[in-house]
Amino acid sequence: MLAAPGLLHAQGSAWPNRPVRLVVPFPPAGTTDITGRIAAEMISPRLGQQMVVENRSGATGNLGAEHVARSDPDGYTLLCCTISTAAINYSLWGARMQVKPEDLAAVALLIRVPNVIFVPAESPIRTAQELVAAAKARPGALNYGSAGSGGSPHMCMEMFMMRTGTSLVHVPFRGAGPMLIEAVAGRLDAGCDNMPSCLGHIRDGRLRALAVTSAGRSPALPDVPTLVEAGVPDFEATAWFGVQAPSRTPRPIIERLGTELDAITRTPAYRARITELGGDPPGLTPEGGTTPAAFEAFIKAEIARWAEVVQVSGAKVD
Repeated sequence: MLAAPGLLHAQGSAWPNRPVRLVVPFPPAGTTDITGRIAAEMISPRLGQQMVVENRSGATGNLGAEHVARSDPDGYTLLCCTISTAAINYSLWGARMQVKPEDLAAVALLIRVPNVIFVPAESPIRTAQELVAAAKARPGALNYGSAGSGGSPHMCMEMFMMRTGTSLVHVPFRGAGPMLIEAVAGRLDAGCDNMPSCLGHIRDGRLRALAVTSAGRSPALPDVPTLVEAGVPDFEATAWFGVQAPSRTPRPIIERLGTELDAITRTPAYRARITELGGDPPGLTPEGGTTPAAFEAFIKAEIARWAEVVQVSGAKVD
């Protein structure tokens, strides 16, 4: 027991001496993938080793999260977690979840982003209220796409339907990339996605943004109203992305990772990149950064918040 602190210190100071894997539990081209690759690129020089992104998708991120939770707790396998994998899925999947909150340790929050409700460019629907009117005129006839059951876009649409008294059919995809292909092609009536992954299609005119889900307008889409401005009361929801590690990872490694990730989130280069994507910095510390302890408290609060939304909305895994 007396030797343990020294052993952990040795492990932490020697780490890393080989490449570190960052598991993204969704396919390429989505916001999780974009965020993970930015973080990996910027932290690699600080670690002195390459951080390599590995996409391992399925079950709304649960497969990737389970893989990391069961990996050796040596700091060489990390998870790019999301609001889904770290919060929503626990209540939505219930007993089917193979991962528990205590199986993963919080390291750092990386970014917060609004979601966007949109329609194909050729759709006659031009505003959120027109979507509401169309949905009420044909209950259950219109559909919407998301990156998967339990993701923040899915839950935002559940809230949207609760607030507006509408019913749209959820069409879940295995990631944002496949869903956006169908939306751009006009094979979906509407969609909801994290801003970073759909922003390019909106700017290029392939999708028409109806509203953002944040409390205020996004500088990335200044002409797009919030849902509250669009006439949907009491609506605010943002997605978020961070890093977790297997729970038994030595604390010195967790703290080193947390310190390095906090440092990059406060650099002008990082903030310029996420601002371009429509994202906001972590904001868990007075400097706008993040720590393992602050991120852990944040996750606990989010688990409780979304459990209530799942219960009230009656949302289920499709």
